[in-house]
Amino acid sequence: MLITHTHVSTMDRECASLLPSVCEVLADSGRSVPDDTSLEKLLDWFTGLTEAGGSLLEACPCLLKFISTVVYNAASDPGVLSFTLRLTGLMAATEDGFKMLQERSVLNQVFNLQHWQEAGLWDDPCLRIGWIQGLRSTLQHPKALRFFVQSDFIDSLLQLQTDTSLFVASAANRMLAHILLFFQKVSSAGSNSVNKKEEDDERGIHHSATDLEPPAVTMETSAEYSAVVKGISEYLKESLIPKENTKLHQSLQILKLLALLLAQAGPPLRDKLLQRVTDSLEQLVTAGCSQLTLPLMDVILAANSSCGPDGRVPDQRVTRLLSSMLSVNNAADRCHAAAALLRRGHHDTVHTARAVRILLLPLDIITGPTLLGTNASADEHPFSVVEQLKSKTSCISMICVCLTNTPQITLTPPGVLPCPPVLIVTAVVSLLRICSGTSSSSSTGSSEVCRNVIGSGKVQKCALEALTALNSSPGAKEKISEVFTILIQYLDSPDSDPTVLHKSYQALVKWIRVCTDLSLITDQLRQDLVEVVKKRACDMRWEVRDSTVEFLGHLAGVHVSVSSGEEVCDASEALLGGCCTTPLLREALQDTESYVRASAISALAKTLTHSWRQGAALTQDQTEIVSRLLEILSQDTEGFPRRAVVQYFISWFFSRSSHSPPSSSASLLMQCVRTVLSQGSADLDWEVKVHTLELAELLLDQAFSAHRGYRNGSDAHRALQRPYGVVSDQAYTLHTHTEGVQPDLAYVVEQGVISALLSGLVDCDRPVALKACRLLITLRETICPLSLGALDATAATATVPCELPGRGWGQEITKILEMEKSDRAREADVSAQRSSSAADGGGDGVSVSVCEVLRSLGLDQRLDVLTQSSDHIHNSPLSLLQDILTASGAHAHPDTKPGQEVIVDCY
Repeated sequence: MLITHTHVSTMDRECASLLPSVCEVLADSGRSVPDDTSLEKLLDWFTGLTEAGGSLLEACPCLLKFISTVVYNAASDPGVLSFTLRLTGLMAATEDGFKMLQERSVLNQVFNLQHWQEAGLWDDPCLRIGWIQGLRSTLQHPKALRFFVQSDFIDSLLQLQTDTSLFVASAANRMLAHILLFFQKVSSAGSNSVNKKEEDDERGIHHSATDLEPPAVTMETSAEYSAVVKGISEYLKESLIPKENTKLHQSLQILKLLALLLAQAGPPLRDKLLQRVTDSLEQLVTAGCSQLTLPLMDVILAANSSCGPDGRVPDQRVTRLLSSMLSVNNAADRCHAAAALLRRGHHDTVHTARAVRILLLPLDIITGPTLLGTNASADEHPFSVVEQLKSKTSCISMICVCLTNTPQITLTPPGVLPCPPVLIVTAVVSLLRICSGTSSSSSTGSSEVCRNVIGSGKVQKCALEALTALNSSPGAKEKISEVFTILIQYLDSPDSDPTVLHKSYQALVKWIRVCTDLSLITDQLRQDLVEVVKKRACDMRWEVRDSTVEFLGHLAGVHVSVSSGEEVCDASEALLGGCCTTPLLREALQDTESYVRASAISALAKTLTHSWRQGAALTQDQTEIVSRLLEILSQDTEGFPRRAVVQYFISWFFSRSSHSPPSSSASLLMQCVRTVLSQGSADLDWEVKVHTLELAELLLDQAFSAHRGYRNGSDAHRALQRPYGVVSDQAYTLHTHTEGVQPDLAYVVEQGVISALLSGLVDCDRPVALKACRLLITLRETICPLSLGALDATAATATVPCELPGRGWGQEITKILEMEKSDRAREADVSAQRSSSAADGGGDGVSVSVCEVLRSLGLDQRLDVLTQSSDHIHNSPLSLLQDILTASGAHAHPDTKPGQEVIVDCY
């Protein structure tokens, strides 16, 4: 997190006075060095000063002495050395700063590689990272590029590409990309530079504060840039081919760098790079190194896609590479290459068609020759695929790659797809049958392959995920009966693990959603589903019971018709007959696992939503369910079920129709609300309390939404972004006609809404207090307007009392009121005296005016504090400098007790 700063060019006087002492502490190898986080914060502060237009050299002259002292002290801490290198780079990021440092020979001192090697410090990766990052910060203008080239740093940077430290190698990789891309001619960037920042962010390239617009390469520096391009290109060409297996890591790093460069380089640079590396890329392709397949595809696709935006025909060399990748001998590598091509959304019809056939071939071999016809073409190497599929490990890997891409395959144009999409659905269903051992492939020579996938949980999960995603494929509805049959079979199988069962339930729900007419589902299938759901609801594994309960809830949210033209009903009623859903969910409320109890409560809410909306009369079952839920809220030891209970009542309250006549359902709901608010606001779980406040908000909306000026939901929160006190009196005259406020206020007080809000206001959990404070301000703006014209109406609301308990939150609210009244003693009136005298009663409780409480709690000030992060008080440069000095002094103090630790405040 960056230290916040104001955009000024001068440093705070107090910080300036402390900085020399801090530099002395950091430069003294015998003193205690703060942790790396403190150094990062210090660098953040310096970066902020630079961004604001200030000069670090002018504002902090002590930094020059600090840098020289640290550089020539061989005993300096590696963390401080790294910090020093990065600080120097930050100071040299501007041309003026660079010139000043160069005149004083500071740059040669700091970045002299030989010096660090002779001092024995170069072996520390912390120093190497600092060297790279410091140089990168420096390289923001042509003068720095010349310094870089003349110092022969390019060879050292290239060597660091294969550093033993992954962090160093990655930093060096990004540094090379920065040099080539930052200094390329502006005119050459073309359309590729338009979204350069977005592309950098996606690829993990984070710009520093000093990353400015790329400078035009001048005549003076064009020679240096050409030298850099040549050196890096030659290195890429020679290093791409691994000399031995141990060099694979180096090739991988180079391919990552090359993919990044080709995606963002302008035409001249891109062409130069391709000209240099194409031969090496072709050698890599023919070498058939499986570990490099995906990085190679990234490079080829980056080069291919970069040719399109400027209207150029794709480079023939790149097209040839792409064809070669889709023709490699290793079948698994071909699958991975084809999948990479589809993922990138490649629009080359010829190559896309080949990729689709490559990915469908393994599925075709196992399930029967229907996807590609009776014979696959020679391009797909069917015999080599069969041979590779005979290896179980390779078979499972390839089939999973194919399955993962089947949804994308069905979206390809008809001219590209070799078969109707519905046949792919059939193939996936067939594969699921084979995996379960209930079917075998009819294709010649594939029985050995089929044995590799029987019982494979990995293939089953991938196939179920594919089937779930294929639910909306053209013609898929014709297959709903087959899909239901295989999914019910999996749900019933004793061999299915919990994850497979969960994915089977998910697939069922997805396929039901796209089938508006369930007439294709036979009575036998429905009966089988009822039996299997009853069976799984009693499974010994809680994960299975939880998935079953969730499935019942999801079914209740899907609306279908049993046959064409019939009235729409819930899928649970259409498929399960409605006979088992509620009983199973009621039983699940007693489950020993809290997750299952919570899921059952959520499912019940979805199941009963329709009857709530219709205002239907309560059944005996529903009444008993409500009683059980209130027991869970007050007695359950786990937070998940209690949260679900409050959300159940929120759903009930929200779903009931305001236009329906009074019903037993609505009556019972309102009887329960006060209990839910009382118990929920006193819960130990902060999420339960937040949900309770959401229920309170619904009651406020119901009571006051008809009053002009009341802002419910998000509107209220947006309105709270401006300070309450600065709104004009005229604005408050538009708030409300308060003639009807008093009975509505009395209603929410009676329901316990005000008590829940006041309790939340003083809660120790910040999200709870924040939501309560916002709701109280919304209520105050409605019933206690500040305009002079509304004083008479306010007097009327003052008669609505609210009881504050003598203990707990009531006692805290009373103390706040007493403090406020003592601060405003000159404004005390009869009402305040009444409240104050009542407060003196101790533990007997207090009766106060709601409007008076809302005015006296300092809600706006509380909101300001609650919306600030917890570190706002200490998050400052001054605090950081003081902490560093304090920690150093404490560690050096002779009176410090052994083992006593002084922790630096790192915010």
